[in-house]
Amino acid sequence: MSHASTTAARAASRDAATPPDDGWDARQVTAVAIVAVCGVLVSLTQSLLVPVLPEIQRDLGSSTSGTQWLLTSTLLVAAVAVPVFGRLGDLYGKRLMLTVAGGALTVGSLVCAFSDSLGWLIVGRAITGMSAAAIPLGISLIGSVLPAHRAGAGIALVSATLGIGGALGLPLAALVAENADYHALFWICVAGGVIAVVGVLLAVKEPPRIASGRMDYLGGVLLAAALVCLLYPLAQATTWGWDDPRTIGLLAVAAVLLVVFVLVEKKVASPLVDVVVNARPSLLLTNIASVCVGFALFAMLIGTASYVQAPEASGYGFGSSVLASGLAMLPSGVAMLLLSPVSAKLSERFGPKITLALGAGVVALGFLARIVFTGSFTQIVIGTTVVGAGTGIAYAAMPALVLRAAPRSELAAANGLNALARSFGSSLASAIGGTVLAASTVALGAFELPSLSSYRLLFGLCAGAALLGALIALVIPTAEQDAAPAPAHAHAA
Repeated sequence: MSHASTTAARAASRDAATPPDDGWDARQVTAVAIVAVCGVLVSLTQSLLVPVLPEIQRDLGSSTSGTQWLLTSTLLVAAVAVPVFGRLGDLYGKRLMLTVAGGALTVGSLVCAFSDSLGWLIVGRAITGMSAAAIPLGISLIGSVLPAHRAGAGIALVSATLGIGGALGLPLAALVAENADYHALFWICVAGGVIAVVGVLLAVKEPPRIASGRMDYLGGVLLAAALVCLLYPLAQATTWGWDDPRTIGLLAVAAVLLVVFVLVEKKVASPLVDVVVNARPSLLLTNIASVCVGFALFAMLIGTASYVQAPEASGYGFGSSVLASGLAMLPSGVAMLLLSPVSAKLSERFGPKITLALGAGVVALGFLARIVFTGSFTQIVIGTTVVGAGTGIAYAAMPALVLRAAPRSELAAANGLNALARSFGSSLASAIGGTVLAASTVALGAFELPSLSSYRLLFGLCAGAALLGALIALVIPTAEQDAAPAPAHAHAA
C-alpha cells in the first residue's frame, strides 16, 4: 500500500475512533482565528495597492512600468517563497515558518511605510511577497494541530482567506485613498503583521515534525529561476506583446528550467518538491483544477473595478467612484467567508472533489450572469457575489483534497504547490485578461477603454476555465485509487 493510502487509512480509523464532541475549546478557536487573520492580511496585501497605483505614480513622478513593479516584485517573490517555505516548514517547523512569513509582512510593510522613493517601495513590497507562504503553511498547521473531525472547518476557513482578503483589499484601499495618504495602508499592514506574529507565538503550538532530510538548495534555485522566467513575461505580456522576443525567450527558458528541475528532483534524496508524489492524479488534477479557479477569481478582480468606473458613454460603465467600485467587491468577500464552513460540511458529506466541482460550477454561473446582465450596478454586484460564493466553496475544498492525497511528511510542501497553482492561474488571468481587454476598445475623447464585447469575452473565458476546473475535479481519484507507488525517499519519515 502506498504511503498516501496508508495515511488515509490511518486518518479514517482515527476519525472513527474519535468521538465528535460538542464544541471547540478556546485555544482551538484562537489558533484558527490567528491563522485565518494571517491569511486575510497576506491576501489583502496582494490587492491593496491596485486602487492607489495612480496616486503613487503621481506622488513619486514615476513611469507606469516602474510603478507596476510594486505588484510584480511581490508576485515574483511570493511564487518562489511559497514552495520553499513549505518545504522548510515540513523540515524545521510549520509554526516557525509561519512566524517568519508574518515577520516578512511586518518588515516589508514597515519599509514601505517609511519610503518616499520607488526603489525602496519595491524593496519593501518584495519582502512582503515572502508572506504569501503564510496561507499554505497555515492550512498545513491547522490540519496538523486540530482533531481530524474539526480540521475540515478550520482548513476551509483559512483556505478561503485567499479570496476574502483580495475582495476586502479593494474597498479598504479605496476608502483610504479618498481620506488619507496611501502610506496609511502600509501602517495598517504593519499593525496587522505584529498582531499576527504575536498571536502565532502565543496561541499556536508547533506540531511534531514528521519529515526528515535537509533543504534542497539546488532545487530551490532552479525552481526560483524557472518561476521568475515564467511569471515575469506573463506580468509584462500586455506591455511587451506575446510575439516580443523577450516574452517568447523567457517562456522558452522557463520551460527548459522546469524540465531540468523535474529531472534533478527525481534524483535528489530529499527533494524540494517530490515530483513523483505530486504527479499522482489525485494531486496533479487538484492543482490543475486550482489553476482554472485561480484564473477565474483574478479575472473577476480586474473585470469589476475598472468596469463600473467606466463612464456611461462607454456603453456599460456607471461612472462609479473608486470607493464605490471597491465596495462592489465587498459582498463577494462576505460570501466567501460565510460559505467556507458550508464547503467543509459539503466535503464531509459528499467528498471534497464534488464540493470543488460544485464551487467551480457556481463560479461559471456567476460569469455567465456577468455576460447577460449588464443594465445596472446591482446586477454587476450580484454577478460578482455569485462568483465569490463559488470561489469560497472551491477554495475551501482544495486543501482537503491535498490533505487526503499528500504524505504527512510533505503536507506543507504539497499545500504550497497548490497555492502556487492558484497564483499561477491568477498571473495567467492577468496576462490574458489584459490582452483581451486591449484587443477591442472604444474611443472616448483622448482615452481608449475596453469595449463591452471584450469584457464579455473575458467573462466567457472565465466561465470556460471554471467549467473545465469542475470537470477536472469530478475525475480526481481518491488516494486509495491512486495506483502509482511512492518513491523510497517519500517513506523516509
